[in-house]
Amino acid sequence: MATVSDPHAQSQTQTAASQSAMQGWTPANPAPLGLFGFGITTAVLSFVNANLVGTAPATFPIALGVAIAFGGIAQLLAGMWEFRAGNAFGAVAFSSYGAFWISFFVLVSFNVSQLPAAGAGAAIGLYLICWGVFTACLFLCTFAAARAIQLLFLLLAATYIILGIGNSGAHTTIIHIGGYVGIATAVVAVYTATAELMKGVYGHSMLPIGEPTPRS
Repeated sequence: MATVSDPHAQSQTQTAASQSAMQGWTPANPAPLGLFGFGITTAVLSFVNANLVGTAPATFPIALGVAIAFGGIAQLLAGMWEFRAGNAFGAVAFSSYGAFWISFFVLVSFNVSQLPAAGAGAAIGLYLICWGVFTACLFLCTFAAARAIQLLFLLLAATYIILGIGNSGAHTTIIHIGGYVGIATAVVAVYTATAELMKGVYGHSMLPIGEPTPRS
């Protein structure tokens, strides 16, 4: 004789099975994605700022595609996944810089043309310096992290502030210096991303990033 199953009991069983599966599930580390997204996008823009590829701001559009896709959306997703991994610092950092690159895309694509010529440099300088202050605040939270992360945020804060000063006063040389510091920032980001990804793939550290000594 056929029996009629209880939908409520089935639902409870499925929920219990799902919770059991989740308890044994370890999320992948989203940091390599976020670091690669940040590093590659920063490299592209910094080569422009350093006057090694074209002249800023005329050649900014070459960075727009990677800014919205890799630096923006991919990094924003990495930040959301860092929340799931329980890493508040990574979540704030990746989400914020993902938002920065999206805002950069909007700024270059739509907003810059609306600024008065007399005040455009000062406005862009303010935008960059504010991001520099934010980055300096994050740098203060890195002293328990790997040395590579500390260096990354120190260089990034310097990049923002130097570019902000250069744009505020229309100092081309200072902007070029900011571009070179940005290239150094990108190198550290890509190196750290590679180290983190290799660690996840091989199960142990392959490239040194100055991991802090565990406290006993």
